[in-house]
Amino acid sequence: MNDHYQQILRNMESTLRALEKRVPAPKLVDFGNGHVFRYVERSIHQAIIQKLARIISGLHAALILLAYGFVQELGALQRMLDEFQQDVMFLSHGVINGDLTDLHTSYLDAFYMEELDKPEDPLASKQKRPMIQRKKILSYLAKLDGAILDPYRGVETPRTLGKMYSGFVHGASPHIMDMYGGNPPKFYVAGMLGTPRINEHRDDLWNYFYRGILAFSFAAMAFGDEVLVSSIREYRDHFMAVSGRGTNCRK
Repeated sequence: MNDHYQQILRNMESTLRALEKRVPAPKLVDFGNGHVFRYVERSIHQAIIQKLARIISGLHAALILLAYGFVQELGALQRMLDEFQQDVMFLSHGVINGDLTDLHTSYLDAFYMEELDKPEDPLASKQKRPMIQRKKILSYLAKLDGAILDPYRGVETPRTLGKMYSGFVHGASPHIMDMYGGNPPKFYVAGMLGTPRINEHRDDLWNYFYRGILAFSFAAMAFGDEVLVSSIREYRDHFMAVSGRGTNCRK
């Protein structure tokens, strides 16, 4: 599957480059004692582009972690990818449905907020970025119609999966103990190549590439590019066929 994953990543980057041209580019602005690039318009389309960039980067990193057997770290990254993909769907459907809610406004305000209000003196900064409750985004997605949204529909399933992968992020004991085994038993601290955990995570990674394709499809819809949407969906069908999977992205 690695060749197919690499093709997906190339397709995703090509799509990202095309969509980047549809919005004003980041500008170099003053920040503390230096300069940083920022999207000064802070639009919802610019937010979608930034989340797409993180999906591509995250999937690249996932393949590297898997190749070296670092499945604990991969699990933590998968938790991040879940949220990136949900965010793209949430933002895209706000545009597609003409349904920019107060939740979208609050999300974007928090998303674009700087980490520090006094970057020249970080210790004096009092800025606190508000956290948008994930359950609110999941509830919004659960209300959407369409069979293609099955991986994102419902609240309890993605919430349960989020809790499961949070154990990798926060280092819960049951997750850490997945690193223990062998003869004689030991903690695998330099990757878990050669253990059953590799196949488990390799199989699950398919879901993240599939859902990444869906996220890019709906992002293209939010940009009003039906030709691009059609192209992405054709490749989605091809990817499912060559990988021998059905329409359900999770076994």
